[in-house]
Amino acid sequence: MPTASRSASPGSPELTTWSLPGLSLTDVRVSAPLDHADPSGPHIEVFARVATAPGGEDRPLLVYLQGGPGSEAPRPSAHPANPSWLARALKDYRVVMLDQRGTGRSTPVGLDSALPEGAIDVVAPPGADLRAPATLREASPAQQADYLAHFRADAIVEDAELVRETLGARTWSLLGQSFGGFTALRYLSAHAQSLDTAMFTGGLPKLGPDLDVVYETTWQGMIRRSEAHYARFPGDRNRMQRLVERAAAGRLVLGDGEIVGVERLRRLGHLLGASGGSEKLHYLLENEPDSPVLRHDLAAALPFGGRNPIYAVLHESCWADGVAMDWAAERTMPEAVRADATLLAGEHMHREAITEDPELAPWAQAADLLAARQWPVLYDPEALRAADVPVAAAVYYDDAYVPREFSLATADLLPRATCWVTSEFQHNGLRASGDGVLDHLIGIVQGTRLA
Repeated sequence: MPTASRSASPGSPELTTWSLPGLSLTDVRVSAPLDHADPSGPHIEVFARVATAPGGEDRPLLVYLQGGPGSEAPRPSAHPANPSWLARALKDYRVVMLDQRGTGRSTPVGLDSALPEGAIDVVAPPGADLRAPATLREASPAQQADYLAHFRADAIVEDAELVRETLGARTWSLLGQSFGGFTALRYLSAHAQSLDTAMFTGGLPKLGPDLDVVYETTWQGMIRRSEAHYARFPGDRNRMQRLVERAAAGRLVLGDGEIVGVERLRRLGHLLGASGGSEKLHYLLENEPDSPVLRHDLAAALPFGGRNPIYAVLHESCWADGVAMDWAAERTMPEAVRADATLLAGEHMHREAITEDPELAPWAQAADLLAARQWPVLYDPEALRAADVPVAAAVYYDDAYVPREFSLATADLLPRATCWVTSEFQHNGLRASGDGVLDHLIGIVQGTRLA
């Protein structure tokens, strides 16, 4: 239960302090414009939680930027440690867990979540019903798309600045995992003066409009990973083929009766991008297709679900740096993959993967509109070259989602960046390593460790 609280007048920031064994926690709520370019327009709520170790009240702030997009920050605990790297972080920092807009306890994005007043523009002919939709389910696809366009990294950074000011910090440091690294790079591009240091784990994106090459590269990587998995577990290709045939015939059914199609099934390949993921895929496939275990574990293993709709609907758009994505993963799928559904996909969003999922299907038309949207530029190369901020980046040698060659090219823009290129970990190295990856990066930014 909260042990102390401090709140301001309605619409003002609110802070509430409470505790868990081994942790002091401060919950922060701020009001942020839906569109930061229109501060007098509708507002949403942004939530963050600050975790502090005993005796660490005067330590500097480190804000954790979660991967995704569309996932809330971890819910911290000390016994057991969650996330796995938290205890290491708390030795040097107070850790800010930010629920990025649209996630967790920030104003959520969901079909039936209440919309902020004035969030949807209503244009109708004279005499028509001018009532604004109360939820995104009631909104048109165009209205859904216009609303969701405000949930990218540029808006998240401006939200974070409001949280920083609320906490009274002149500067703070960043830890960006995957999409959180994309957000951290935007932070360096827009507000480098607010940063002490920035650490990236699997999250230095490619800049500029030519993003098809990213998907072409990751597709080739997934072909290699698929073949390596089947070489390691020779029976799994036949097992996957059986599931593919069932999916094609409309007979691959989850525990709740939901039918899974071929393209959605193919996304099981996302498991191969994480440490231990090949084993997880094998243990899933060794179950009988009609068994309750297979049906329920398949549901749990599939990415891009209704719990975090932003992850599916805005996934490609999080890369867009002044360009329309136009279903890049689908367009760049190699012919070898199209011809062989046992060659798996990673974080390759495909329109069918949305339309096949009953919880995501209502977003399909909005997703089409967002895929066609010409997005504004996210990163300013000149601002990045001028960013006088120590940067440490864990670049995973065989990252399934953020290829190292693009990460290294981006790092070259940052004057004080040090890259640690490692083959020891996959894309989930921050979590899978316990405190290993974070300890390495802290050593780099503190000057006690070379790359």
